[in-house]
Amino acid sequence: MRGFKHKYLNEVSSRSEILAKDPVCGMMVDEKKAKYKSDYKGKTYYFCSPACRSAFDKNPKNYVK
Repeated sequence: MRGFKHKYLNEVSSRSEILAKDPVCGMMVDEKKAKYKSDYKGKTYYFCSPACRSAFDKNPKNYVK
């Protein structure tokens, strides 16, 4: 499911944010404000939407190196 696209747009971030890349769609997500998270093999991944988190949770091996 690489290349997953959705209606959410990237927003310009301020320098005070700690950004993580959503492993499903590639959008940058503020770790402090992220509503959608998932842990896999001891690491926390952050997502921009429930759809991205759901796709990751179904098959995380597709999205992590």
